[in-house]
Amino acid sequence: MMLHAAIFDLDGLLVDSEPLWTRAEQEIFATVGIDLDEAACAETVGMGLEQVVDYRYRQRPWDGPGRAEIARAIHRRVVELVRGEGRPLPGALPAIGLVKRLGWRVGLATASDHQLIDAALGRLGTRHLFDHLQSAQEVARGKPHPDVYLACAAALGVEPAACVGFEDSLPGLRAIRAAGMKAVAVPERRLRGAAGFQAADLLLDSLEQLDEELLLGLFARVAPGTGG
Repeated sequence: MMLHAAIFDLDGLLVDSEPLWTRAEQEIFATVGIDLDEAACAETVGMGLEQVVDYRYRQRPWDGPGRAEIARAIHRRVVELVRGEGRPLPGALPAIGLVKRLGWRVGLATASDHQLIDAALGRLGTRHLFDHLQSAQEVARGKPHPDVYLACAAALGVEPAACVGFEDSLPGLRAIRAAGMKAVAVPERRLRGAAGFQAADLLLDSLEQLDEELLLGLFARVAPGTGG
């Protein structure tokens, strides 16, 4: 029997941290004169933190604290918020449980560093459920490049073609597809309806919709955009 694995994103997919990221970004960018509403924050969902800060700097360069200092301040605030307020998104814990019951390997592939990973999984009490935790900080390129997913699959000892990745953002979905894995997209609420999510093998509104039939059926399907 072929060994399979499910590899999950973290922010906005398992833990409801996107509102916490929004709060942190709004608070910290306001200190350098950049006021962001929810729609503006949605523009950078799925980007790494350094990419977000560079993006804002290109939009409106500021004097004072450097970009690295702003990134560190946002990160500190998010870790603080996740530790105190983080909660699982609907269906997240049952989805991991389903994968475990099937005997599949379970991985995490996230742009977050291990400090934030530990804060989130500690808050959710799920660290013991994962066979490998992969941060994009440990690979050459972040999402939408496939590096973090490929590194996670290699650590799990599972071929990419036997893996399914779960993502809430378009950069994450592109990373899964580029890695040659099956893709389940659960778009963050502000991104629902974006055309790019049609590239997923399975598109859900919530992980609550995931069941064994859908999960196993992924490996009987032809990938989007292919014939046969």
